[in-house]
Amino acid sequence: MIALEAVSFSYGGADVLSGIELSIPRGAAVAFLGPNGCGKSTLMKLLNGIVSPREGRYLFDGAEVSPQSLKAPAFAKSFHQRLGFLFQNSDTQLFCPLVQDEVAFGPRQMGLGEDEVESRVADCLALLGVAHLASRVPYHLSEGEKRRVALASVLALNPEVLVLDEPMNGLDPRMKRFLRGILAQLKAAGKTIICSTHDFAYVDGLFDTAVVISEEHRIARLGGFAEIVADEAFLLAHNVA
Repeated sequence: MIALEAVSFSYGGADVLSGIELSIPRGAAVAFLGPNGCGKSTLMKLLNGIVSPREGRYLFDGAEVSPQSLKAPAFAKSFHQRLGFLFQNSDTQLFCPLVQDEVAFGPRQMGLGEDEVESRVADCLALLGVAHLASRVPYHLSEGEKRRVALASVLALNPEVLVLDEPMNGLDPRMKRFLRGILAQLKAAGKTIICSTHDFAYVDGLFDTAVVISEEHRIARLGGFAEIVADEAFLLAHNVA
C-alpha cells in the first residue's frame, strides 16, 4: 500500500533521510524506532504529504504523492481522507474554537452531510472518551485530553492508514494504556498503523514490524518488532535504548 523508493530528504543541505527503501502492506502495524534527530518525525510528515522527497519517490496505493499530485483537488481529497496523521504536538493539530468543531472539521471539508458529520463526531468523541468535552475550548484541556481530541479528529474521517508521530509523548501511564487500547482496536479492525515511538513497554504486542533508523538517517534494521526490541545490544549500539 505504501512504498518508499530511494527516498532522501534534507533541511538546509543537511541530510535528514537518506536512501530509504521500504514497502508497507495494507493492514500492517509498523513501528519506527531510532534516536532523537534520526529523521523519524520527518518521515512521518513525508508520509502525510507535508514534506516531499528531495530524491526518490513516495507511492500510496500505486500513485505517486508529490507536490504536483497534491495540487490536484480530487487526489489531495482522497489521499487525506484515506491517510490520517496524528502530530507529536497536539497544539499543532488543534485550531477550532470548540472540541466538537475540531472533530467535525475534517468531515465537513470532505463535503459530508451534516447528519453524517454529527454522527461521526458523536461516535469518535465516545470512542476516545471525551464526549463530555464537546463544548470545551481545546487549548484549555490537559495534554492527555488534547491527544484524545486530536485522534478523534483524525478518526472522524475513517482513514485506512493511521500515521502517528510519538503518540505516547508527554502522557501519563494511564493515558498511555488507554491510547494503546485504542490502537489495538484499530489494528483489529484492519487499519494500517504506522508509528514512531520510544515507548517500547506501552506498545509491546501492538506492532508486528519495526524499522530502526540510524543516526546516519538510514534504515539500520528492518524485522519483527519483538525480535528487534529484545536485541538490547543492537539497540544500545544504535542509541535507541
